[in-house]
Amino acid sequence: MKSTLTVPRRTLLLAVLAAACAVPIGAAAADLPSGPLRIVVPFAPGGGVDTAARLIARQLRANTGLVVIVENRTGGQGTVGGRAVQTATADGSTLLFSASTHVLTRHVLASPPYDPVQDFAPVARVAEVPLLMVIAPQLPQRSIREVMDAIRQQPDKWTAAIPALGSPSHIATLMLAQQGGLNLTTVAYRGTAPALTDVAGGHTQILIDSIIALLPMAREGKVRPIVTTSARRSAIAPDVPTAAETGFPKLVQSTWYGVWAPKALPEARAVALNRAFNAAVADLSRAGALAPLGIEPVSETIDQFRRFIEADVTRSAELLRAAGFKPE
Repeated sequence: MKSTLTVPRRTLLLAVLAAACAVPIGAAAADLPSGPLRIVVPFAPGGGVDTAARLIARQLRANTGLVVIVENRTGGQGTVGGRAVQTATADGSTLLFSASTHVLTRHVLASPPYDPVQDFAPVARVAEVPLLMVIAPQLPQRSIREVMDAIRQQPDKWTAAIPALGSPSHIATLMLAQQGGLNLTTVAYRGTAPALTDVAGGHTQILIDSIIALLPMAREGKVRPIVTTSARRSAIAPDVPTAAETGFPKLVQSTWYGVWAPKALPEARAVALNRAFNAAVADLSRAGALAPLGIEPVSETIDQFRRFIEADVTRSAELLRAAGFKPE
């Protein structure tokens, strides 16, 4: 490859989230920052990460009484915002709210300004969002097997759009090529919007990206949905099968959102923030604010988040290496 719920399940999840967050707010308040909480989003306003950050920030305000400010600091493939948090005072008052792309910075940039794992303190993983595979609407294929067969027969006629290097879209596309034994050319874009526009116009044939970003155009018939790469069907696209149920059980990849602080954050402050974010997510889920957006809640301890990052980076870095990807 070239580098270029059911009700019972949902009820159980909410119960688990509530149990994980069942800490009296007064018990944790003493360990939370006393002043304003600044949440830095390293992407432009209006995107999936920004939307999730603002929802959670609003709930944090309601739960804690803190002033919570969301600040967009774009540029450098997320590193401008990341650097602003890395160099901030490590008192928990400045946090990074980013997507899974953050942890792969060292593997996709030739000269990254920091190590995304070693130079930050993980606080909480708060959500997952399924990915959706779409193709140009002019194409006749209707299933993932038909798409794979067409790529094998005419690889020169198929290119896959990559909205951002090291993104879940990039990793999922590498997984698709690897598991299908495909010689699939990829084309890097500056974001989802131009990539999606080119797929809709037939200039690029395939795109895998956040279901939040792709589903509106799929519903309008401007691109054709093929599968999701989630473990189960998305509640906002129940008619779209998963790759797993169509014969590719290892093609499972989602984007996820997390919160980080400067490296030297005191442990007590980290634990208090972890509980506060988990509680906010649980409250939003109970209120039904996340499901319509395709956002699936996550509740983890800091240690669980740390282990998740390690496994995710290991798997993604191996896929990049196997594809011959070189940091740029």
